[in-house]
Amino acid sequence: MRTLDDIHDEYEFLDGDDRYRLLIELGRDLEPMPDALKTDATLVRGCSASVWVYPIEGQDDALHFLADSNAAITKGIVALVLAAVQDRPAAEVAATDIAATLDRFDLKRQLSSNRTQGLPNMIALVRDHAARIAGA
Repeated sequence: MRTLDDIHDEYEFLDGDDRYRLLIELGRDLEPMPDALKTDATLVRGCSASVWVYPIEGQDDALHFLADSNAAITKGIVALVLAAVQDRPAAEVAATDIAATLDRFDLKRQLSSNRTQGLPNMIALVRDHAARIAGA
């Protein structure tokens, strides 16, 4: 997965439709999520599209997330969320202000409200999973 800084550098260089294409590309580049993990427990509530996020505990308490969506741009948005926290320790992920980290993309201005309405819920699910794992 590309770093958030690399993604932002490219995103800033682009405009309009090319930014949409970049988000779609990021979504396509996500590691495949097995259908068996797409359950009610991994479903992000409040999104206009279906979005699933599943954490995997790795070495040194690092979290690796799998995610998927049935909408291409939404899948790209969740890829941005994951780029901010992927493969970091659970306690660090739980403490990360992901929304502030993504502010530089100005998604609310770039995308329709339907596309971004579930973003806070995606972030909350990632942080909740991390907090639960860090506390265990």
